[in-house]
Amino acid sequence: MTPESVMDLARNALYLTVMISAPLLLSALGIGLLIGILQAATQIQEMTLSFIPKLIALAVALAVAGPWMLEVWVSFTENLFMDIPGLIG
Repeated sequence: MTPESVMDLARNALYLTVMISAPLLLSALGIGLLIGILQAATQIQEMTLSFIPKLIALAVALAVAGPWMLEVWVSFTENLFMDIPGLIG
């Protein structure tokens, strides 16, 4: 197992993590920003006000991007399993 192959595997795993988490994180960030602006404009400082919209946005983002996320994850795992003989010896 060469150091280059280990670095490529680690780089691909980190890239996959970023790609899979991006839709959920960006939707939560966007809704959180909108709710924060709304709370600042109306001076309503209720902490639980942002929870339900974020939860709904995450459910929608997961429903929309979920099949793509699963496809990317399964593809990475299949490629990893196929590369095991090359990584070992």
